[in-house]
Amino acid sequence: MARAAMKKYIVAGLLVWLPLAITVWVLAWILGGIDSLFSALLSLTQAVLPASAHAFLESLRHIPGLSVVVLAVALLITGIFTANFVGQWWLAMWDRIIGKIPIVKSIYNSVKQVSDTLFSSSGNAFREAVLVQYPRAGSWTIAFVTGRPAGEVAAHLGASPTTVMGMDPRMDWVSVYVPTTPNPTSGFFLMMPRADVVPLQMSVDEALKYVISMGVVAPPAKAGLAAGPAGVVAARNGTHAALAGAEPPQAPRPAAPADVRN
Repeated sequence: MARAAMKKYIVAGLLVWLPLAITVWVLAWILGGIDSLFSALLSLTQAVLPASAHAFLESLRHIPGLSVVVLAVALLITGIFTANFVGQWWLAMWDRIIGKIPIVKSIYNSVKQVSDTLFSSSGNAFREAVLVQYPRAGSWTIAFVTGRPAGEVAAHLGASPTTVMGMDPRMDWVSVYVPTTPNPTSGFFLMMPRADVVPLQMSVDEALKYVISMGVVAPPAKAGLAAGPAGVVAARNGTHAALAGAEPPQAPRPAAPADVRN
């Protein structure tokens, strides 16, 4: 009995200290990276400036938190500069220069597209948490709407690039990201009809906590929602009713082979 009680108390103490320890470790890792970058910049500055300035620059290395302050000020100044016409022009010139460097341009453009999609105020990424059936029918998981199919993919799916009032439900498709747990930075990208997506009232932050905790930290249900599976059924019946009278889309027929005669 005493052994079981001791194990219980140890687990309870672990649950208290583990989140704090991981938080401190992550913050220390981030601060370590910022300090390393700041130290590299100081070394580069020392290589350029005369020897009389080396003592002052060396003293900056030992000021705690200075690297974070410098980074915050640099980000603020950069944001102010790029918010006007002149800054936008310089940014376009910078992107053009980077775009001419082999290998670097592939990495830079990919990271820029992802960051613009995730952090832009005009983007649609991770703005809505939804329920989708994955990896099979009847198995539900949380996903995040990232936009709509576009370009060649939208043409093959018969999807409309924008939402229009009264549009054919068969043309209303969405792109969703299904995260893995407990690491939501990896996952699966899916495109599906909006009729197969059940919107959730929980925020994106609440949905991420739910995924990361593997369903342990569940957000409270909002008022007015049906409890249990009935909520999913009620949400799906309305959208599927619109498809009930519609004929299934016809797949395009392949072109007949050319009649080649000698």
